[in-house]
Amino acid sequence: MSKLEKPAPARNHPVLATELRRALTKKKKSELVDVLIELAQADRGLLRQLTTRFDVATTPEELVAATPQAIADATAFDERDINRNFAYDYDAYGEVKRNLVRLIASGQLRQAMPLALELMKRGSYQVEMSDEGLMTEDIEDCLNVVLEALRKCDLPASEVIAWCSAMLENDRVGFIAREPLQSLRNHFQGTA
Repeated sequence: MSKLEKPAPARNHPVLATELRRALTKKKKSELVDVLIELAQADRGLLRQLTTRFDVATTPEELVAATPQAIADATAFDERDINRNFAYDYDAYGEVKRNLVRLIASGQLRQAMPLALELMKRGSYQVEMSDEGLMTEDIEDCLNVVLEALRKCDLPASEVIAWCSAMLENDRVGFIAREPLQSLRNHFQGTA
């Protein structure tokens, strides 16, 4: 859902909500599930809401496959809105962060690292094209998950240093998570 614009809640239409509730309660559970699945397949935002609300379990492979689409959704913008405070998909950033947390928790830090790099590339471009870069904090929230895990990891120092350097090089605006990335790189350079 856009951080700048939200649809009117259904409670603003009490008659419609009451009638819809009445119609839905007459349906079989399986029919309702089928409708929800159909709607979710047609609308990634709804799919994101349902998987979050019902805490749908996913395998690391599914997370690795789904996260690039969440990154694309989060960082998308209309080029006609360049240099404006355009709306962006705040909920997609939440999904990116949740996916990175789940990947790291399942021991898949190496799979999270290139996803974070992709987020830096696309996210910093989105910030560059916006007026005030309102999404910067959302990007950093996602990246901090990976940064914290890397600080505690046992990966080779050269691998972490190379990742930090790639992240810094791919930051088109030069300020997204810059200090934590430099600090992490310096920490691992000191141990190399």
